[in-house]
Amino acid sequence: MEENVKKGVQYMLIASFLFALMGITAKELSDHLSTIEIVFFRNVFGVFIILFSIYKSPLNQIGGKFWLLIFRGTIGFAALLFFFYNIANIPLGEAMTFSKTSTIFTALLAYFFLKEHIGFKGWIGVFIGFIGILFIAEFDGSTLKKTDYLGILSGVGAALAYTSIRELRKFYDGRAIVLSFMAVGTIFPLIFMIISEFYSNPNLDFMLGKFIMPNPNEWIIIILLGLFSTYAQIYMTKAYASAKAGIVGTVSYSNIIFSIFLGLLMGDAFPSFIVLFGIILIILSGLMVSKK
Repeated sequence: MEENVKKGVQYMLIASFLFALMGITAKELSDHLSTIEIVFFRNVFGVFIILFSIYKSPLNQIGGKFWLLIFRGTIGFAALLFFFYNIANIPLGEAMTFSKTSTIFTALLAYFFLKEHIGFKGWIGVFIGFIGILFIAEFDGSTLKKTDYLGILSGVGAALAYTSIRELRKFYDGRAIVLSFMAVGTIFPLIFMIISEFYSNPNLDFMLGKFIMPNPNEWIIIILLGLFSTYAQIYMTKAYASAKAGIVGTVSYSNIIFSIFLGLLMGDAFPSFIVLFGIILIILSGLMVSKK
């Protein structure tokens, strides 16, 4: 048992580091490519991998929840879109922390829709989490920046996706669930990039952007983006298969530390005291909620 826990921790540390590297490659590409194009390349890589897997070993499922499958794909795509937009526009550690608020929102959604118990410690964790969000956003009582509310929506979207997976896994092969996300995340960006050829709106820059042919160096980074993303998912899955979710989920917050460190190497400013305090509160909140 201890050996499995050790493996689970190791797998999650690798996955967390790979997710941070994914963020770095996405941030590097954002200097020249739009968010919607980066999301397209992030997903199209995975589509071919999943289809090859299905070809080698056909799906084993009963189906029956098609529209929920489409919902999972759509909301997952939206969460990824908001997340990648933030990666391009704010320090990587902050963008990662916003995405990690999904733990808080997942607990709330599971409580209201799946009737899962939270408990006193869990509710305290939720409260601390929302305080942490205010600190990260440096909310002064006036208005939130675009990156703030998109960051929050990335957490909510991811939570909705995770909650829907709990129901979908009863009916679908895991690869079909992942494919729904990656297929939507490939088709929608294509549509948005076509629309962008005829229409532009600065307020919708997180979802609109013309296709720009990557240069040779960017193609290399795009391949790395796909590899980091795919192997991060693989190691994360191995981690949850090796040890209890509470232990693995706790280790997953190392993602934020890796992201802050790699972001600093990329030129991000070190988080202010207020933002750093908010990050600590979000991590504490996630730990409390995951062990409710």
